[in-house]
Formats: sequence, C-alpha cells, structure tokens
Amino acid sequence: MEGTSGRGQRGLFARKELRNNGVVKNVGDSAHAHEAVENATARSVLSPRDRVARSILDHGPSSAADLAERLGITPVAVRRHLDALQAAGLVTSREQKVYGHRGRGRPAKVFLLTDSGRDAFYQAYDQLAADALRFISESAGGGERGKEALAAFARSRLAKDKERYQQALGECADTGEKAQALAEALSGDGYAATVKSAPTGEQICQHHCPVVHVAEQFPQFCEAETEVFSQLLGTHVQRLATIAHGDGVCTTFVPKAAVPATNPTTATKKSEEDVSGRNPA
Repeated sequence: MEGTSGRGQRGLFARKELRNNGVVKNVGDSAHAHEAVENATARSVLSPRDRVARSILDHGPSSAADLAERLGITPVAVRRHLDALQAAGLVTSREQKVYGHRGRGRPAKVFLLTDSGRDAFYQAYDQLAADALRFISESAGGGERGKEALAAFARSRLAKDKERYQQALGECADTGEKAQALAEALSGDGYAATVKSAPTGEQICQHHCPVVHVAEQFPQFCEAETEVFSQLLGTHVQRLATIAHGDGVCTTFVPKAAVPATNPTTATKKSEEDVSGRNPA
C-alpha cells in the first residue's frame, strides 16, 4: 500500500539517522551528559545544513547570528544553508517578537521550521497508529474477531478513497484505461503508481506506500486495498508483491476482461477452429 516536500534532497534530514535516538535517550539522568552526547551524535551524522535545521528544532526560532554562534560556523555559511532550507519549504522567517521596550532599528529576523520541516524529523505517528489498531483488535476480543474488526476498519478507511477513485475512472471501459486512471489517482495520494502492460493484462505498480509501517503489522490494510481495486476495475485482481512484505514494489495484476461472444454458434465454430490442426497429445 502506502507526500512530502523537500525530503528528496541529498543528505537532508536522513530519517533513518534522525529517528535513531535511543542511545541518546538512555544516557543517565544528567541533563548535561544528555545534551553533550546528543550534540556529538548530531555532529557526527548530520550535514551542516541538517545541523542548522536541528538547532532550530531544539532551540526554537533563531536568528542567523544565534545559529552561527551555537553551531560554530560562520554567519555567511548559516545564511547559505537557511536560503536552501527556505527554498525547499522547510524553513520560514519572521521578525523577532520584542517584549517590553523596543529599541531603534528593525527587529532581528528569526527562522523557524515549517510543518514540512518538522515532518522531516522522526515522528511517532506510525507507532501511535499501530497502538490504536492493536487496541481495536484487543477490544474486539482478539483472535478472529480482532482480525474482523481490523478488516472492517480498513474497509471503512478506504471507502472515501474508493469514491474518489471511482470518479477518476469515469467512463473508462478498457481494462488498460481503467488501470492507468487508477494509477494516476493513487499517485495523487502519494503511492507513486505506474502501469506495465503484459500480454494477459496490466500490472499496477505502487513504488511507495505511505502506511507501510502499519501494513507490515496489519495485513488487513493490503487486503482491503486489493478488494477496492477489484471492485473499481470490475474484475478479480491478484496481489503479486507488497512493500509491507519486503518487496521493492506493490504489484497488482489486472487480467484483461474476456470479450463475451454475441453469437453462441459463432463462438462454438471459433473454438473448433482454434483447436483444429493441433496435436491432441
């Protein structure tokens, strides 16, 4: 199964590295030791640009001068990194709020992370979703009842998506056209889907899964999605591979619809012609 901005940049917010904070979070009770280890870890795995963003995350809205002093790099370098972060939509700026008497001159400009910038760092949403689903399963009694409850939730979640995808398919009648329209709709939801033609049908390939970490634990989501594909395309489909199971791409095979014969006599004659001249053995 399974959109982000600015995460495709080289070296920017390596999620795998940033979410590996377990070592830092278990360094005794000393706040100073905690901060020292965290800073050392950040310096060792983050690029200078990432360090600028991380410093804003840790300390809140910061001026270029604050960042330069905090990180031990030149103001010119800080501004270069800030320009790149702003261009990527990960950082924005505003005038620094002044409380009390305001002196002469313009207030200093401070920089803060946008929602996309915060999302680039590790969030616990996947774990929260998994915990909620596990609670649903246990509340239903676990076992088969729990699985049925999860399946019902997965179908309910996909119901609105199904309505939108149905509109996207519109008046498409050909299997290939339907598959292509569905792939485009899926791409709009972040699945990066494409279609590959095969002699006996089409393959819908989803190169990304936004909910892969949940689908790994709860296969009901993949199963419900397959059901929706079958309903939308009007034919039985077969899931050949899923990212949740360790495959590189989620692949769904859509067989070509059989063309019904309008004249039974003609169909019988055609069948006889097809096998005529063949060796029965």
